Amino acid sequence: MLHRLALRVLPSLTLAVTDDSVRKRKRLVMFVPGLVAFAVYRAAKQGFSLADPLTLLLLCGLVSMATALCAYRVGRAVPFTELVALDGVRRIGWIVAWIGFVYGVQLSLLVLALLWLVGYDYLKHPDGPAMMALIIPSSAVARDAFEIGYVRWLESSGRPFVTFPDGAALWGLLQRADQSLATWVITGTVGCASLSVLTATLIDGDWAVLGQAGVVALAAGTVGLLAFFAGQAERGAWRPRLAVTQWRELVKFWWWPGLAFAATYYLVLVGVGLYLLRQPMLSAGFHVCVAALVGGMMALYCYYLGDRREIESRQPGGVPSALLRCPFVMGILGKSREAIAGAALHESATVFEKNSQRVSS
Repeated sequence: MLHRLALRVLPSLTLAVTDDSVRKRKRLVMFVPGLVAFAVYRAAKQGFSLADPLTLLLLCGLVSMATALCAYRVGRAVPFTELVALDGVRRIGWIVAWIGFVYGVQLSLLVLALLWLVGYDYLKHPDGPAMMALIIPSSAVARDAFEIGYVRWLESSGRPFVTFPDGAALWGLLQRADQSLATWVITGTVGCASLSVLTATLIDGDWAVLGQAGVVALAAGTVGLLAFFAGQAERGAWRPRLAVTQWRELVKFWWWPGLAFAATYYLVLVGVGLYLLRQPMLSAGFHVCVAALVGGMMALYCYYLGDRREIESRQPGGVPSALLRCPFVMGILGKSREAIAGAALHESATVFEKNSQRVSS
């Protein structure tokens, strides 16, 4: 889900895909795959049983692959026959395999885990969860694939992006062997695993998963917030940036993407344990492994986002500096657009006034 984080945290990408005209097209792109997924569910239900998790996840992956390719083409605004020639086999393969199959299966496991958490177990009542596990991922995959295709269309039209949401920049960061990055990943991994062990001694039984998810999400979200600032600064220099940032913005980033994505990753892994590994009662060791993975992943991804944010801030023009100073983008996009429009209006009024004075004189 790194692409989703990049699309909503990095200012250049966020500004590109949240324009009003893009949102209108995106709603339609999300609506149609939902209907198609429902039709596929009805047809599949008549042909074979969807009570087996592997069958359901495979079907969801296949539907999501087709959805991702079609939605990407719509955002890319080119015919299917030209996609591979223009974007290459590697990128199209990434869209179909990762944004389509892998991302779709992740979201399906998330839906099943959430339903299980509220007492609606897919293994006991397969019909309703199976339908939701097909429709919801298809709509989300369509949204993200469309946005990525639209970013690629802007890029091909001459608008450069420092970061493309395909993870290539993350691989470059890992190749640099950044010691600070390793420190934060280890901190997130060990810290969340330790808290999981402590939580297991205090909470067990039916409340174990909920308690573990809450504690780990809070810890991983906090580590992610600090790692985000660490990725923007040299060794030890992130603390002054953290100190001068408004607490409201800190809470916003800690809540989303920190807490929200930490809980998402945790529930996806719980879904893996329940429906792929077939563990009806999740053990304490399983919770510790999941907590370690979530803590390390959130530290890695948030550090990467901070690093890319800092690189964007050094680029001339494009995104307003006030936007780059804020770690949470979505809450101030409207204000930024209003500020830009107000500045343009003020400048136009000034020019008009000067011209009027010249005519009068």
